[in-house]
Amino acid sequence: MSAEAHRATFFRQSGWLMIANIAGGVLMWGVHFLSKKIPPAEYGVFGTMLAVAMCIPTMPLQMVFAQQTAKALATKRERELAGMIRLVWLGTFGVWLVSSAAVLFWQGRILERMQIANPVGLWITLAVVLLSLWVPMFSGVLQGQQNFLWLGWTMMINGAGRLLVAAFLVLVLAGYAAGLMTGVLLGLVVAAAIAIWQTRTLWLMPSSPFDWRSLLKQVIPLMLGFGAFQFMFTADTMFVKAYFTGDETGFYVSAGTLSRALMWLVGPMAAVMFPRIVHSAVKAEKTDLMGVVLIGTAVLAAGGALGLCILGPWVVRFVYSEAYVKIATSVMPWYAGAMVPLSLANVLINNLLARSHFRVVPALVVLAAAYAFALTQFHDSLVTVLKTMGVCNLLLLGICAWFTWGIEGKSPKSEVRS
Repeated sequence: MSAEAHRATFFRQSGWLMIANIAGGVLMWGVHFLSKKIPPAEYGVFGTMLAVAMCIPTMPLQMVFAQQTAKALATKRERELAGMIRLVWLGTFGVWLVSSAAVLFWQGRILERMQIANPVGLWITLAVVLLSLWVPMFSGVLQGQQNFLWLGWTMMINGAGRLLVAAFLVLVLAGYAAGLMTGVLLGLVVAAAIAIWQTRTLWLMPSSPFDWRSLLKQVIPLMLGFGAFQFMFTADTMFVKAYFTGDETGFYVSAGTLSRALMWLVGPMAAVMFPRIVHSAVKAEKTDLMGVVLIGTAVLAAGGALGLCILGPWVVRFVYSEAYVKIATSVMPWYAGAMVPLSLANVLINNLLARSHFRVVPALVVLAAAYAFALTQFHDSLVTVLKTMGVCNLLLLGICAWFTWGIEGKSPKSEVRS
């Protein structure tokens, strides 16, 4: 296939995944319209429960399985992949079971610390955590297969199920945070079922032994690298919940929900890029795909952030009640601005880790730890939290750029242009 045909396929797949990601994101975002029907403090509890689920290493899991699937298909080692999928599937269930028992044992302390009145929400969150482990696993297999058609449908159906169930429970049965989380759970159930069914030809295949040491040398850096990025993307909400009132957290969550939507817009390009670069790296093929994706991400992310700064007050009034407007609109420019370097860093991290350039990983982990420490020190206001996030995201982008062009760019193995 010619370079022009490769690019045409890439943009067609990226376009579909972008449509699916935005549609799924909008449907998930639609849940936040229901904030008008519940108290701000309950909305803050929902945001915190959602943030807990978001801090599950969903991105690392998906990228590990995307990388391993793309590599197995390129090297004709599908049976090794089948054994790995089944083993991790069972292992995640075992870890979840033990962790859930610990959470239920310390339930009282957790509810008091997180300012949660209804334990049902916590129980539902535990089920959400399990599905938040399984959905990215099998979505990663779809991504590695480059089965972007069903990967996109999984996203949209997840969002639709979440919105419909949550709307019924809140509007008809007068549910609060627990009702919203039930919608999240049912959406994940349907998404998991679809992804598991669509990948059955791989995980049902007879397995063959695989080299554990070689696998761990690939998996551990991927988990740590993408885990550090996910922490940078999601951790702020939990720290805000710990240091601010329930109402303030609800207002902050509203601004964060709108600002993080920028990742719905630009993330699909990196998602399509990743398995392609894995495949190219395994076969020692050269590609300039990262540069194209980086430019597209920069344009879309900057334009989206500017649009939020201009239209933010109107969007907040449209989605949320009047009580949210003052605080949400005051922090939104800071939040949207912080998402731009994070979006660009996401492209560079995907490129580096797809090529197995793992020297960047220790720096990412150290930065994530420094970010967590900084949030414990600088939280006198919501804007201070966002300034801290923005500075750390700029540092993240700088680190990724250095390892892309300053270190890996000098390597004779670096791949430049097709």
